[in-house]
Amino acid sequence: MAGKVYGLDLGTYEIKVFDKKQDKIWREKDAIAMKNKKYIFAVGNEAYEVFEKAPVDIRVVFPMRNGVIAHFDDMQYLLGSLLGTGRRSVFGAEYVVAVPTDVTEVEKKAFYDLVLHSEAKAKSVRIVEKGLADAVGFGMDVIGEKGIFVANFGGGTTELSVLSLGGMVMNRLLKIGGENFDNSIADLVRHNREFLIGTLTAEKLRREFGVFDQSTDSAITVSGRDLVTGVPSQTDIPISLVRAAMKEPLEECVKAIRSMIERTPPDVRRAIEKTGICLTGGMANLRGLSTYLRESIGLPVLTVDDPELCVVNGLRKIISDRGYYKRLTYSMLDEDYRWLR
Repeated sequence: MAGKVYGLDLGTYEIKVFDKKQDKIWREKDAIAMKNKKYIFAVGNEAYEVFEKAPVDIRVVFPMRNGVIAHFDDMQYLLGSLLGTGRRSVFGAEYVVAVPTDVTEVEKKAFYDLVLHSEAKAKSVRIVEKGLADAVGFGMDVIGEKGIFVANFGGGTTELSVLSLGGMVMNRLLKIGGENFDNSIADLVRHNREFLIGTLTAEKLRREFGVFDQSTDSAITVSGRDLVTGVPSQTDIPISLVRAAMKEPLEECVKAIRSMIERTPPDVRRAIEKTGICLTGGMANLRGLSTYLRESIGLPVLTVDDPELCVVNGLRKIISDRGYYKRLTYSMLDEDYRWLR
C-alpha cells in the first residue's frame, strides 16, 4: 500500500497509532481535561497529567468506556486534535481501525464514523477485528493456524477471542480491566482501613505487588485521607489486602476463559491446548498474571515484549502485508457488509 496509511487502536485510556510512511508507532492518552464543565483545558497526555491533581473546576474525562465510544463528540474532538497537529500529515489518509468484535453493530459503526468524519478528513476507513489484529501482532500464523486463543487484558475491558484459519470462531468482551482492579483495591482499603486513596495510588499498589508472589509480609506506605480524622495522612497497605481485592475480578476472568474453551469446537480446542493462551494488553505486564492463569486454567500462557502494543503492531503487519490487508480488513460501506442488509 502506498501513500499515507494509519492504523488506529482506540483503547479505553490510550490511543495508539501506526504511521506507515514513517514506520513509527506513537501513543497518546485518551483523555480530555474540562474546565467548568464546558471549556476544554487540555487533551491527550497533557490532560492525563492533571488527572486527580487538578483543582475542583477542572475535570478529566475519558471518552471511551468499556471498550466502546461513550461520548462521541468528546472522542471526535480528541481524535481530531491529536491527528490534526502540525507534526503529522494525516489529511486525506487511509485508516485501518481495530474494533472489538463482541459489540453491537451501532457501536462498531461509531468507530467507523468517528474516523471517517473527523477533522483528519479520511480518504477511506477500513475495519479489522481487534482479536485478529492482536494475534497478528503476537506473531501467530492467523491464516494457517487451526486454533488460537487470545486474552487481551486492557485498562477497561478484557477481550477473549478464539480464532481459526483466519476467522473469528468466538469472542467475548468482559467489562473487567485495570480500572476494575484499581477500584476494587481503593474500595477495600476504604472499608478495611477507613482510608481514602486515589485511582493512581491503587494502580501503583497493583503494579508493585502483582497477583502471584510467595511474599506475604510486604507493605507499601501510601498517601491519602484518613476518613476518621478527615485530614491527609499516610498508612501502610499490606500485600494481602491488595491480593484480596483483586481475587474476585481475576476469578471472573478465569471462569470466562474456561467457559470459552469448553464451548470451542473439538478440533480448534485441541490446537489451542498445544499452542496455549496468548496473553496481551496493558494488564499483561502485571507481575505474576501469566503464572496465575497457567495454574488456574491448566494451559500454557504465552506473552510477548510490550504486550500493550500487540494490537497496533498487528495493524502494522496487516497494513504492510497485501494478503493480510485484503483478507482481514473490510469497509462498512461494502455492499456485502451485514450492516446494510
